[in-house]
Amino acid sequence: MTTGAIGVFDSGVGGLSVLHHIRRTLPDTRLIYVADSAHVPYGDKSVHYIEQRSIALTHFLIEQGADAIVIACNTATAAAAATLRRDFTCPIIGMEPAVKPAVAATKSGVVGVLATVGTLESARFAALLERYAGDVEIVTQGCPGLVEQVELGELHSTQTRHFVERYTAPLLSRGADTLILGCTHYPFLAPLIREVVGTNITLVDTGDAVARHLQHRLLTELPERPPGDNTAQFFTSGDETAASRIMSMLWENPVETRQLPPEFA
Repeated sequence: MTTGAIGVFDSGVGGLSVLHHIRRTLPDTRLIYVADSAHVPYGDKSVHYIEQRSIALTHFLIEQGADAIVIACNTATAAAAATLRRDFTCPIIGMEPAVKPAVAATKSGVVGVLATVGTLESARFAALLERYAGDVEIVTQGCPGLVEQVELGELHSTQTRHFVERYTAPLLSRGADTLILGCTHYPFLAPLIREVVGTNITLVDTGDAVARHLQHRLLTELPERPPGDNTAQFFTSGDETAASRIMSMLWENPVETRQLPPEFA
């Protein structure tokens, strides 16, 4: 079995925003990406459901040769990271909304968070606020429908703009000058969000920080990793044709997506 790969999974295609950062940071590493699009979105699923999906996808990625796993999903990190770290011995890298850098960036003292309901209701997010918010006011906004728009490749449609306007307006009205993109799907909407909120609002996501943290973990925990072959493989639990089309657009290169085996789908 080939080793030396990084396995990355998300509820759908949003984690490709993180995969871009990983590719730039680790250009000579084999990447394996799974979009769990048959089960998207995770934000309205139970913790148990997300845990079971995360365990299955991690097993699959390790079978494919991954020696480190990135949970490229804030909701799955909140629901399943502790379980995966308990059950698997390889490095497990999670995502969390970038509260600390956003608090450092704000000048108005108000930070808005755009995220799924599952992320906002998690104990992990509550702990983040407790640890980093300090005197800064954190205003949260659940965003039903935004993940689905990205899954459809509708990054600039009228419906997507309507969602963005609807969800950002309450945050701006409270005085937020910094917005956390608290879901890995949302960086693909950053150009549209920028059009809606203007140039004076700071947008913060965590993809680059996750890639750098991954690199550090690999150097310290797996210093003898074999060299990779610089390829990227893509899998989906959903429709292969649709996934190939959307992933090719978001990855900015042609992508041939393969179906997950039935025992993992």
